Amino acid sequence: MKTGNSSPVTEFVLLGIPNTEGLEATMFVLFLIFYVFTLLGNLTIFLTILASSNLHTPMYFFLANLSVFDIFFPSVNCPKMMVLLVGQSCTISYQGCASQVFFYHLLGCTECFLYTVMAYDRFVAICHPMRYTVIMNPRVCTSLTVGTWLGGCVHGCILTFLIFKLPYCGPNEVDSFFCDIPVVLPLACADTSIAQMVSLTNVGVVLLTCFLLVLTSYTRIVLSILKIRSSEGRRRAFSTCSAHLTSVLFFYGPVILVYLRPASSPWLDAVVQVFNNVITPCLNPLIYSLRNKDVKLALRKVLVEIAHPSGV
Repeated sequence: MKTGNSSPVTEFVLLGIPNTEGLEATMFVLFLIFYVFTLLGNLTIFLTILASSNLHTPMYFFLANLSVFDIFFPSVNCPKMMVLLVGQSCTISYQGCASQVFFYHLLGCTECFLYTVMAYDRFVAICHPMRYTVIMNPRVCTSLTVGTWLGGCVHGCILTFLIFKLPYCGPNEVDSFFCDIPVVLPLACADTSIAQMVSLTNVGVVLLTCFLLVLTSYTRIVLSILKIRSSEGRRRAFSTCSAHLTSVLFFYGPVILVYLRPASSPWLDAVVQVFNNVITPCLNPLIYSLRNKDVKLALRKVLVEIAHPSGV
């Protein structure tokens, strides 16, 4: 594409969610409710795990990290989206757009790695229960968590560099409610084929590798559970994995639809991204609190202590 004498783009215009004209007020209220519930729900899970000594185990250590990610992840895009819905500002600066891309993929990749680590934790707990505390010792858990952050940071840096090293000097309308690779890259005033190939390969490799590791872990887990003779033992083993497996399905489904399908549909992409950004982080506290007896008991105990601090 020829750049001519066009000036470099200093800001982008967010076009919002397609086909929602006239529904802005309703959507603002709904998204605000989801966002507040996400923050309160995940913060509650995090503080409950922090305050309950019986939950200071590797499984809940990773769950606490997941709650932190689910607080940060929707905060990358939801506040700007709600500002857009009330009609205050539909523009975002060049630096702000780059920041959205960076933090969105940093946190998304980190969460992807975390789900993989959580699957490994369940694999060790069920397939090697006698060695669980030795294998998943505090040093290993800390190293795995730091590794997920570093891996996500590298992933986010690579993608942001690839997208924003390109010149932007022409159209600046982003056909979405936030900046992401599929909607920003077509606006570049240069050949984007290499950046598109590398970015999709990067995302695809990370997703496929993590998915295969999760699948391998759960294949081994299922085979081990089927060897358990008592039905009660099998039920307990399955119950410890069901919440994590549900969260994994909610996480991978939207990501695969947005990044790994051949055709693009702005409306479908927007719906999937809303689900991924707003609804999924809101569901995790429900999934883990409603399906986990230990979390429910710890949460009830914390609430009782808050209501009756003197023990009366």
